[in-house]
Amino acid sequence: MMGKRDVQIHFRLNWRLLAMEGRVSAAHTPANMPITRRKSYGRSCVENPSLFWQTPGHLTTLGHRIPTSRGAARSQNIISKVDPEQVALLVKHEWKLAYVTPLYQFRHTRLKLYSKHLASFIVAEKQQGLAVEVGMEAGLKVTISTVLGMAESEDDAETVFIQIHSKPTFGADDLKPVWCGWLTCVNGDREYLRSLPPDFVSLPLFCSSGSEPLTALVKSWFERTFDCNFGPLFLNSTTLNWLAALWTGCHPSSNIRYLKLSWTMPTQPPLDIMYTVNPQDAWELWNSIHAENGEDDRIHVDEVLRFMNGLETHLFRHFKIYLSAGTLTKVSTFLGSAHHHGKIKMGSSDYISTLLTLLTECALHRMPI
Repeated sequence: MMGKRDVQIHFRLNWRLLAMEGRVSAAHTPANMPITRRKSYGRSCVENPSLFWQTPGHLTTLGHRIPTSRGAARSQNIISKVDPEQVALLVKHEWKLAYVTPLYQFRHTRLKLYSKHLASFIVAEKQQGLAVEVGMEAGLKVTISTVLGMAESEDDAETVFIQIHSKPTFGADDLKPVWCGWLTCVNGDREYLRSLPPDFVSLPLFCSSGSEPLTALVKSWFERTFDCNFGPLFLNSTTLNWLAALWTGCHPSSNIRYLKLSWTMPTQPPLDIMYTVNPQDAWELWNSIHAENGEDDRIHVDEVLRFMNGLETHLFRHFKIYLSAGTLTKVSTFLGSAHHHGKIKMGSSDYISTLLTLLTECALHRMPI
């Protein structure tokens, strides 16, 4: 019985020909799907949201349309305002994404207390519900801290970073990091953030790295303590298209080194195609489509679609494969990678704000309200 097939394609683009041949293809999305709309800020009244496709023109659960344009990616020396050690932790790991509804009565001034309570909760759950006195964590240490400087607007709440350390059974007294995660909001929707009651704090994007059981325990504690709700954050083709264009646009100032795109084709057995494009050729194709408009440079969705269509057209000319019939599953450059299952890896700190702005938007649109 044949298993899953993989095809890897590497070549240079005739970008001038692509620029003449490229046509904007229609967005391939399922038929309109029902959207859950419920006015609630906690988990007690939250329904499981239906699958949501962020296609331009579709109404979102926030009551407005997905932006059809956004600012071009700008390099930012983030370590000038954020602790370099904290930035290094953000860049070090691959992160699993989730959305989280607003936290009720969460206070940044109580993080030390939250650290003790979360540690006790984890130990108690591991001991099948036996109570553990706060402060007696038996080799387990939890640290919850604020990452100052990540917020981009006055409406963004400061990012919260969580680390879990465990003491080895034998050997030195040093604690070993076993799990980390963070909650953030970067350039969140101002109208939505300002509409929240004072007792709610919105940190809609949750990123975790570590074992799934520990992730589940951390989520459970937050849900019980702050009456919130977590849900998976998948990245659809529209979001991945945006990332491909935004990262390619960075090439002249920050060499992206490569542009890798992966598709899964609806064949039997399934066919995976990894499409590697020379970065300079990708940039020249993008530059032939997008005209910069000074400091207030905006990228429009039709430019993104033309860029992706140009890449797909070139592949079809050589291999007669309709990539638009498949599903874009991954985008990767030296600056970072993103997978449609909701996993990201940041390869450089220079464009963290651009990536987190887009992911914050995805999280806010994904969660029910």
